[in-house]
Parts: sequence; structure tokens; C-alpha cells
Amino acid sequence: MINRVLIRMKVVQMLFSHFLNLNEFKLYPAPESASRDKQYAYTFYLDLLLITLRLSGYKVGTSTISFSNKYIEENKISRALKGDPAVKNAIYKRTPEAKRYDSALESIYNEITKSAIYRSYTHRKDKTIADETSFWSTVIETIFSKNAELLSAARTDENFTNVGYENGIQMLSDTIKSCGDSRKLFIESKNALNKSFDKAYELYNRLLILPVYLTALQDRRLDNAKNKYLATAEDLNPNMKFVDNGLVRLLSENEKLNDYCQDNHISWNDDPDFLMAILDKITASDIYAEYMADEESSLEKDGELWRQIMRQIILPSDELAELLESKSVFWNDDVEIIGTFVIKSFRKAVSGEETGKKESFVLPQFKDREDEKFGESLFVDTINNFDTYRGYIDKFINSSQWDPERLAFMDVIIMSVAISEIINYPSIPIAVTLNEFIEIANYYSTPRSGQFINGILFSVINFLREEGKILKK
Repeated sequence: MINRVLIRMKVVQMLFSHFLNLNEFKLYPAPESASRDKQYAYTFYLDLLLITLRLSGYKVGTSTISFSNKYIEENKISRALKGDPAVKNAIYKRTPEAKRYDSALESIYNEITKSAIYRSYTHRKDKTIADETSFWSTVIETIFSKNAELLSAARTDENFTNVGYENGIQMLSDTIKSCGDSRKLFIESKNALNKSFDKAYELYNRLLILPVYLTALQDRRLDNAKNKYLATAEDLNPNMKFVDNGLVRLLSENEKLNDYCQDNHISWNDDPDFLMAILDKITASDIYAEYMADEESSLEKDGELWRQIMRQIILPSDELAELLESKSVFWNDDVEIIGTFVIKSFRKAVSGEETGKKESFVLPQFKDREDEKFGESLFVDTINNFDTYRGYIDKFINSSQWDPERLAFMDVIIMSVAISEIINYPSIPIAVTLNEFIEIANYYSTPRSGQFINGILFSVINFLREEGKILKK
């Protein structure tokens, strides 16, 4: 039921939310207090951030001191520090002070590479964020804090205080440890993606069972009309064609649908106002009038009635939009595409009954195991390789027309997921990927996004072919 079109949309939605909420490092703000200890702690803390970057291969001004160490440079913490705009902005004004610590850098680097924590870290395979956070926090607390040349260089600052020195080191350690929060956010975002798939399937089943509740309500209305004090002949002998609808009977008798609704506590009984409003719209419609006036009855006509009702009355209704918005944040953009699956199931139910092929018309949540893993795979790969994919994108932006830093972030997310799919799914034709993500861009981003994304991705694809990273057409 959840096809790749919907999967791609949800991956883009969740990645956009994830990156907006992502804060790699919790930086200490400049102190409001005029305390000398606090003022020095903050400036030394910024100097330590800069030292950490330099140890990770970050070039500062005209300084000739640099280090090349794949274990430190490829460390996710180091890369995140170097790529974090907030970190760069914070240390910008401290860059002229970098030379103060030139004499200490080689000493610190040598101590790191000779340490037990370094040896343990370099021998560890499949390093996690927790491993890298632990490595850097241990280096800071056991090497930075005890390095005599670092202390000597720090003392050349006229504002130096012992308390500020110790607090600055602790502040750096706290900032490095805070990067672990991004791992927590990653897990939460991935879980939210999977939950969004579950909620999409819940919405499908909710809409699928809705005709049963609307029919039951109409049945009660007709029964109540018989007991009116001045009941009319029509009240006493109502037209039961709507209530006896064959498709509704198939829905009410379907074990798979009923079991799912029972197991997941799905019911429309808590929404009587919604049911009454929708039923009023149905019974006042030309669709209903024509159906009730038709003397011929068939299962095909019963199914066609509900396909029209779902398509023209229920799905576009403000009542449904408001109700779904109040029930789940995951359903804001789902109803249109989920509605097509519901209508498809109505058609399948009628067709199966008429032809004798009575396999369940209730669609499975995913077509197969590959589709089930498709979304999570795209999500994880895009996060893990976001900097690389962003580099491909920036490579082909005409800086005279576009400022890479001012690109619509949604466009960047869409292109990054598209690149991930192009590289990692050789069985999906490139044209299919391009068409799908251009449609997503037209829906979620700016009016010019589709054309812009098409142009950039075309250039990226040619580059990846030249690099041998993709072979498919």
C-alpha cells in the first residue's frame, strides 16, 4: 500500500525536520557577567575550539603548522566541528590569537598520538558517535588539561586566570559531549520516519472502514424516522438501497480489515459530528440522488457509488482535513495519496467478488521487504553522506547567479535524497528518480525548484558517471 512515491515524500519530510532540529554542538554563549574568571573562561574556550580544529587539519590564516592524521580528520566529531557554521562564527574573532598556541600544538598532538586512548580508538572498527565523543572528551580532560606548553601559552594572555583556564577546558569538554545529542536526534528521527509509515497505513484502514460507519449512521436515522409521531409513508417504508450497499457489506465482513481496526483501536464512534456532517453532504449530493433513483442494482454500481463519494465528497472535505489534523501530525500531506489506495481497494473488492477471485482487497502495508527497507535506507544514507552530496550540489551551482548558502534548504534535501537513490539503487532508472523528486520539489518547495533541481541533478549525474560512481542510464 505504501509505495515508493509516498516513501520518498516521507523521507524528504523527515530529513527536512531532522536537519532543522539538528544542532551538532551546544556552544556556550558569551557571559553576561563582568567577572574576570568568566570572561577569560569564555575566550579560552573559543581558543580551545580553534586548537581542536587545527589538530583536525583545519588551516588558520598564514600559519604553517598543520597536521594530517586520517583517524582524527575523518573523525565525525572533527568533521562536524569544521562544518558547523555556529562554531566558525564563534571562533572567527579569535583567529588572530591562534599563533599564541603554535608552540603548544605539536606537543599536544604528540601526546594524543602516543596515548592509550588514541591506540584504543584507532583499533576500533565501526566507530560510533559515542566512541568518537568519548575519544575527544578523554583527550581534552587528560591531555589538554595537563599539557604544560598549553598552560604556558595561555598564561601569555593578560586576562589569564587559573579558574578561567580550568573552566574553559570543562566548557570545551561539555561542548564535545553535547554532540552525542545529535545521535539521539538521529534515532528519534528514524523512529519518527517508521512511525509515519505506520500512521499512513492506519489512515488507509480508517478511510477504508469509514463507509461502514456512515452506513450504520444512515440505518439508525431511517430506523428513528419510523418512530416519528407523524411518520410519512416514506419514513415507514424507506428506500434501503444505500444501507444495503454490497461494497459496505464486503468491508464489514472482511476479517483482515476488522482485525487491524480492533488491534489498533480504530473506530469512528468518537467522531459523531464528523460522521453526521459527511453523511449530510452525501445524502444531499447528486451522486446519492442518482444512485437511489436507479432501479437497477449491482455490486459494480455499489462500488462506483463509494468511489465517487470518496473522491468527490469525503477526501476534499474541510471536515476531514480538520479532523485528521487534530488526530495526527503525520497525516497533513497523506490524505490525497492514501485516498487513491482506498479507492483502488474499493474497485478491487468489487472486481474480486464479481469474478470469483476473492483474495483480500485490503492492501498490505508494503509490497515487499525491499520496499519496507527502502525509506529507512534512503534516510540513513542521506544523513551519513550529507556533506558529500551537498558538495556535489555546490560544485554545479553558478555562484554568479546562486549563492550556495542561500539555496532553499528543502531543495538541498530533495537533491541529496535523489543523489542517494541514484547512487545506491542501480535497479531504479535515473529518469524515474528525476521525475519523482522533481514532482516532490514542485509540491514542497518554490515554483522554480523543479527546473532548478533538474538542471543541478543532470550535472551531478554526468559527474558521477565520469567518476565511475554510477553506471546505469
